[in-house]
Amino acid sequence: MATLTEAPPPLTPTTPEKKPPRKRGRLTPYWLLLPGILWLLVFFALPMIYQASTSVQTGSLETGYKVTWHFATYWDALANYWPQFLRSILYAGAATILCLVLGYPLAYLIAFRAGRWRNLIMVLVIAPFFTSFLIRTLAWKTILADGGPVVGALNSLHVLDVTNWLGWTTGDRVLATPLAVVCGLTYNFLPFMILPLYTSLERIDGRLHEAAGDLYAKPVTTFRKVTFPLSMPGVVSGTLLTFIPAAGDYVNAELLGSTDTRMIGNVIQTQFLRILDYPTAAALSFILMAAILLMVTFYIRKSGTEDLV
Repeated sequence: MATLTEAPPPLTPTTPEKKPPRKRGRLTPYWLLLPGILWLLVFFALPMIYQASTSVQTGSLETGYKVTWHFATYWDALANYWPQFLRSILYAGAATILCLVLGYPLAYLIAFRAGRWRNLIMVLVIAPFFTSFLIRTLAWKTILADGGPVVGALNSLHVLDVTNWLGWTTGDRVLATPLAVVCGLTYNFLPFMILPLYTSLERIDGRLHEAAGDLYAKPVTTFRKVTFPLSMPGVVSGTLLTFIPAAGDYVNAELLGSTDTRMIGNVIQTQFLRILDYPTAAALSFILMAAILLMVTFYIRKSGTEDLV
């Protein structure tokens, strides 16, 4: 009789022990972030802290400024210059709406209909960046000159009658009026609206439009139900990139406007460089920043999207 012997247990492969990751590898991302953090600290955080301390100082250039925690400067600045604040928000809002109305069709054309002309149109969109902001604004003084073809065309079409009724122009003149300032803001910041819109529209899958057509949706319905909702990140980004710099701009109001069209940026520039009232200028800057921050936060929450382009 054969004797049964138990078979030896199967050999299990031994896995080599994993070595703990080196600390140097774990610190690499932080070292890569260090230059950017230092840049923000030196050129953003420190100037902000300095301006914050300046806004609560009292004194003059002769006697020197000292931090006395004089917060009444904020109230005095807001009480004296609230018309310029409202005017800045109004002009920036009008320019943003015009940029959206003008920029969305062009961005849609580039994304879906441009074909081989796409690159050329994109170059034309960013072409204003090839020249100085100041030169571009000065060009509008020639475009909107009294007795020029643009003013003559607006007058013959009775457009100036409507703008006069709205208070945006005076008589047969466009320069030194709110309309001229809004036109300058719209032209200078229009690329900041088109580029995010184009990026957002280009990401839309074309098969979604085909599916909407298969479901017998009309082009208007397809745009309202598919295209525009999917392009909302670009709309939000474009409006923010247009409204924020336009609200603090002072070049357009300085060159194309008058004393009646001064924006808060003009007041801050005057307080810093001419009157040399540094606490008031710093307080105005912080009030403008706080107002824009509140409006942007409210706008992003109401827009229903946080996926910004």
